[in-house]
Amino acid sequence: MTKTIQKTLRDSAAMRWTALLLLALAMFCSYIFMDILSPIKDLMQETRGWDSTAFGTMQGSEVFLNVFAFFLIFAGIILDKMGVRFTAVLSAVVMLVGACIKWYAVSDAFAGSGLEAWFTDNLNYIPLFDELGVSPFYEGMPASAKFAACGFMIFGCGCEMAGITVSRGIVKWFKGREMALAMGSEMALARLGVATCMIFSPFFARLGGVVSVSRSVAFGVVLMCIALIMTIVYFAMDKKLDEQTGEAEEKDDPFKISDLGKILTDGGFWLVALLCVLYYSAIFPFQKYAVNMLQCNLSLTPPDADSFWASSSVTIVQYVIMLLVAATGFASNFQKKTSAKYGLLAASIVSLVAYCYMGFMRQSAESIFAVFPLLAVLITPILGSYVDHKGKAATMLILGSLLLIACHLTFAFVLPLFKDSAVGGICIAYLTILVLGSSFSLVPASLWPSVPKLVDAKVIGSAYALIFWIQNIGLWLFPLLIGKVLDATNPGVTDPTQFDYTAPLVMLASLGVAALLLGFVLKVVDRKRGLGLEEPNIK
Repeated sequence: MTKTIQKTLRDSAAMRWTALLLLALAMFCSYIFMDILSPIKDLMQETRGWDSTAFGTMQGSEVFLNVFAFFLIFAGIILDKMGVRFTAVLSAVVMLVGACIKWYAVSDAFAGSGLEAWFTDNLNYIPLFDELGVSPFYEGMPASAKFAACGFMIFGCGCEMAGITVSRGIVKWFKGREMALAMGSEMALARLGVATCMIFSPFFARLGGVVSVSRSVAFGVVLMCIALIMTIVYFAMDKKLDEQTGEAEEKDDPFKISDLGKILTDGGFWLVALLCVLYYSAIFPFQKYAVNMLQCNLSLTPPDADSFWASSSVTIVQYVIMLLVAATGFASNFQKKTSAKYGLLAASIVSLVAYCYMGFMRQSAESIFAVFPLLAVLITPILGSYVDHKGKAATMLILGSLLLIACHLTFAFVLPLFKDSAVGGICIAYLTILVLGSSFSLVPASLWPSVPKLVDAKVIGSAYALIFWIQNIGLWLFPLLIGKVLDATNPGVTDPTQFDYTAPLVMLASLGVAALLLGFVLKVVDRKRGLGLEEPNIK
């Protein structure tokens, strides 16, 4: 009987990691679409008339329904009642619907249509939301931005639902095993979507020498179709696992409203949730403006139109090198032989240098920022494994906050000093972006695996949903604030490559300061209450 119980998909390392790969690939695609317009902010202003306020309002709309319609709370309830596999497929379908709407909003077909006229004349005033200053639309907002915001809201519902579903799925497949490593690895792969977006969104927008922002969004729509396929395959695997183990998460331990009260009255939960909103608010909104920030703070000279560095083929070559950086760096963590480990690590470093050189030669802000997740891919599994075997999750959160503060202040005050230095500015940009990416990797490796230590297993989906909902308040607010601060501190500036980003960057650094203070508080509380955040997951 014992042998029969052990022979499940979950007990097979290959099957566990295959399930993780399916979930991670779905999140990889969603991360690409999430920032699909970020590296072409300047093109959105030139071709669709979106100023920084319109751009920031549209970007912040992604989480509007999650925050103000409490959709994430309902998503957590759905997850707890219906299970991982149903919610995974549902989230992919919702994301695809929202992506299609956003694509149509920025397409040429929308321009001049009756739908454009309707959006121009309507949604200029939303009762109560306007009074509270939280409306996702405003009078004078371009119709394409309004309709794109509607699609992005729907996409955001599915994306955040997918986020909590993936977290719950990893707990289901990896609890008692290498859970922090799994969560860190999932986020490492998913965040390659950021680099992919930064490289290919401008590539498709400028393909053939004719600018078309809708091509970039169409690329994202295709990827969301792939994400749906990944979740369907995962559905089959997860169902097979339940059949083997006799688990029926859809029927056991039904959700109760009183369960939320248990979570909300836990001080440790609130510290983790506030850390999450502060930290992520300083990262994700920044990603949406990072390329434009680099365009404003670096002196970039486009290569000759007939040179290799200006060709479309260089994009493919650079992306292949980026994948080589990620693959060799990631694989080096799992090598038992010292020679193989350091050989792969050396290959990753050499590839990273080659990638950075190509970015310099291309003089492309988007390819420069694309290095953001590469160091994270290398060190996230290391950090996850360390938390699994050694612990120190709260300490890692403190370190991540310190690095976050340093990076944003460097962007604000140091990088502009090197604007006239073609080499120095780009070198500082590369170094700071890599460190910021490594800082970001500290969070999934330490924060998310800590949540199961704080709440009962039967409400873990609701706990993740609450954390994501609180996080979404920041993800809604700060893209909007950055856009408004940019317009307010750059009066009369019409050239999208001439903005002064000092004020927004200082604002983001202040979030890091607040996160740092909470990190110290969390460590004290953990020591007093014995939450186990500093203890290893594998005992």
